[in-house]
Amino acid sequence: MGEDTETKELLYKDESYRIRGSGFLEAVYQEALEIELKNAKIPYEAQKKLHIAYVM
Repeated sequence: MGEDTETKELLYKDESYRIRGSGFLEAVYQEALEIELKNAKIPYEAQKKLHIAYVM
């Protein structure tokens, strides 16, 4: 596992435990995570588009 992967796993694991509650819409969790990332001065891109090629 590379350093980037380990860092992401740790970040997401830590942040997911800081968000309380359940049953909220995805947008609520996304906004909460964005606030935490901003507060921690961690750069991110919300809703980044992915280009996917589907070949049959």
